[in-house]
Amino acid sequence: MPMDTTAAARIASAPGPRSARRVVLRVATALLGGYAFAWGFIAATAATLFAAGMGFHDAEFLASALGLLGFVAVFLWAIATPRPVRFAAGLVATALAMSALASTVQAVLA
Repeated sequence: MPMDTTAAARIASAPGPRSARRVVLRVATALLGGYAFAWGFIAATAATLFAAGMGFHDAEFLASALGLLGFVAVFLWAIATPRPVRFAAGLVATALAMSALASTVQAVLA
């Protein structure tokens, strides 16, 4: 019995193990990269706001609220980007730069 061409097209376009790995890698990049970005952002923002004269707990709360929004934005961007490896490298570089900024500001305050 000959196979219907539409059924053959559906079978050929079904996701395989490679696409499942890509999805897992994108989600892992989104979660881990988003966490690293948010952590660096919160640390840098809280330290900078405190250095600018804002109360510590106010600066910490504002930085955390903005960091949560940043995490969501980075998560969605990581899922949608056409080049996840380049995006992940950018996230790591950005997180390291913000962490270094936070460490520098804290060292100056001490």
